[in-house]
Amino acid sequence: MNLNVNMEHQRHVLIVRLSGELDHHTADLVRMQLDEAISRRQTEHLVLSFKELEFMDSSGLGVILGRYKIIKQKGGKMAVCDVKPAVYRLLEMSGLFKIMPIYEDEVTALSGLEVVS
Repeated sequence: MNLNVNMEHQRHVLIVRLSGELDHHTADLVRMQLDEAISRRQTEHLVLSFKELEFMDSSGLGVILGRYKIIKQKGGKMAVCDVKPAVYRLLEMSGLFKIMPIYEDEVTALSGLEVVS
């Protein structure tokens, strides 16, 4: 299975919707796309929507944590939303929710980050 990446900017927020599998085969491509989008636009905050993400491995966690460090250095906030049970379990076991919040959907995430337009 492949991975599709859909990105949308709303003000200074980059919303990234992932569908498919974020694993060692796709992690480098996603990392490059996100880094380019963050540096090219005035991105302060990042919301990752996993509504259509079927699978993630430790390579995907690395992508998330690396972008978290970049956003945090800029003084921004990051959140994840729409997480399916299998991916949720991986994120929970990794301790990711101790450093960033999880929300039900994009609207709630934007509101939770206090960046609603």
